[in-house]
Amino acid sequence: MALKEQITEDMKSAMRAKEADRLSTIRMLLAAMKQKEVDERLELDDAAVVGIVDKLIKQRKDSLAAYTQAGRSDLADKEAAEIKVLEGYLPQRLSADEIAAEVARIVAETGATGPADMGKVMGVVKTRLAGKAEMGQVSAAVKLALSQKA
Repeated sequence: MALKEQITEDMKSAMRAKEADRLSTIRMLLAAMKQKEVDERLELDDAAVVGIVDKLIKQRKDSLAAYTQAGRSDLADKEAAEIKVLEGYLPQRLSADEIAAEVARIVAETGATGPADMGKVMGVVKTRLAGKAEMGQVSAAVKLALSQKA
């Protein structure tokens, strides 16, 4: 079953179970997916859906940090619950060692020689590791690999 269909089924089951918080999070995700489809006039595949989920999780993490810093535990708890629901739609993430190994392969393939080649390497990395790893972690691994080359 496609990820998009799975999310729709989860929304229906959340409705039946009267899980209001889970339902609102899934509806927010479906709205973001629909917005992307309408804006770009395309049908989303699983990789695009994972990209949207990643983006929403990043937004929630930023909000969570702000609410925690402001002492708003009620809002921080809501954001944390949304993150937990959204993470259920992400594929298994790569470990730090797996990310480093993949980055090393890509650096070798692209012939990157130093930090100046960061853009070239990140372009390939984003397509290969999209949804499989958090991009902040990947970016740090690329910087480390390229700094060792220089």
